[in-house]
Amino acid sequence: MAGENRLRRVLGPVSLTALGIGTIIGTGIFVLVGVAAHDKTGPALVVSFIVSGAACIFAALCYAEFASMTPVAGSAYTYAYATLGELPAWIIGWDLILEYSVASSTVAHGWSKYFQNFLGIFNIHLPAAIAQAPFDVNTQTGHLFATGAVLDVPALLITAAITVILVIGIRESAGFNALMVFIKVSVVLFVIVVGCFYINPANWVPFAPYGWKGLSFFGSLLVWGQNAAGQPVGMLAGAGIIFFAYIGFDSVSTHAEEARNPQRDVPIGIITSLLVCTVLYIAVAGVLTGMVRHDQIDIDAPVAAAFKSVGLPWAQFIIALGAIAGITSVQLVLMLSQPRVLLAMARDGMLPPGFFAAVHPRFRTPWKATILTGIVVGLMAATVPLRLLCELVNIGTLLAFVIVCLAVLIMNRLHPEAKRPFRCPMVPVVPILGVLSCLMLMFSLPSENWWRLLIWLLIGLAIYFLYGRRRSVLAKLRAADSAKVQGR
Repeated sequence: MAGENRLRRVLGPVSLTALGIGTIIGTGIFVLVGVAAHDKTGPALVVSFIVSGAACIFAALCYAEFASMTPVAGSAYTYAYATLGELPAWIIGWDLILEYSVASSTVAHGWSKYFQNFLGIFNIHLPAAIAQAPFDVNTQTGHLFATGAVLDVPALLITAAITVILVIGIRESAGFNALMVFIKVSVVLFVIVVGCFYINPANWVPFAPYGWKGLSFFGSLLVWGQNAAGQPVGMLAGAGIIFFAYIGFDSVSTHAEEARNPQRDVPIGIITSLLVCTVLYIAVAGVLTGMVRHDQIDIDAPVAAAFKSVGLPWAQFIIALGAIAGITSVQLVLMLSQPRVLLAMARDGMLPPGFFAAVHPRFRTPWKATILTGIVVGLMAATVPLRLLCELVNIGTLLAFVIVCLAVLIMNRLHPEAKRPFRCPMVPVVPILGVLSCLMLMFSLPSENWWRLLIWLLIGLAIYFLYGRRRSVLAKLRAADSAKVQGR
């Protein structure tokens, strides 16, 4: 039976690195840089990327150690299961479900906007009724209002198309992703090289117009850098917001079971993709804030608008095309990762294995979980406004990183003799720095994110105690041991 739901090992270090880059470079570099620079940081966004990147590097080294030790699907869920036990594993698995599902829906929104921007170059405009979600959030009052639309159809269609690609197979998915990565990295390099000739150093003054702070604790007990509305602002606040841009390197570890040599290839894919993308992010942030003053940056399409503002409207076509390719590959890898987390949880009996652990007999993919993921992501992307979706992603991912770093500390303390094909350097310093830096970024987010995360975790705990704890593999082992004891 175990062989029937095993995945095909077809991915090498290049494919895994491309998967990581495919997830990291996308919405963050084409959309979030504008929002963060305009509202939170100004040119100090460059430093925000360095801070977020450093936190990710600490977490990535911990991920790489566990990925080399546990080369099966499931990412941080599997690592927590092996070191911290069933309940912490369920919490982080439930957290990953939130991360990948909501992030996929958020990215689909970004794809829809850039696709419509691309069509606008040719003077093609979709009817308003199918161009956006049916309601949105008023940023001044926080209340919902009707937009007059029915569905965001482009977001729904791209989600459906990616779902079909993912059901067909991981080899085809990886090939499609590699093509998208090549296109968008080429466009990012174009932005950096060409944009350098249009930088005005005066736009970098003041370098940190919102300050260097931005820490808060539930919005009231400690506020260190805030705007008139009480939201954290400054370089650290920007680091917490643009952390979304780095989400993706951890998705490499969810495909360890499909790697040809997971002990070697997965750490290479994780670390290489993160380092490459960190350098590209810093360069793009410097070019963008140098081309346009931070308070004049376009929030919806900042990179394309920056080139248009300096008299290069022809570049809008190239950048819009690269953004579509970039965001497409992000959504593909996120939706590729989600079913594999569900698969790992189902194998442990935490979710119904008949559905979530079902692997297609021909394509060898978790097809039922993939289709369910596509339906949920598509419906959220087509009906829920972007502002409600994106706020949970950062804090959920940061919590997962904290748990992974703690798991490395625990594993090294309890089982120092365990074989580690890749060893996290400078233990316990690196894991501790990972925990502290991720917590710092969590406290740089608005306080409502904490309450939403708490509600989501409470829902997950209810499911665990009502289903997972009673039907898990460990529960059956506990019942068998109890029966043996009673039999004596």
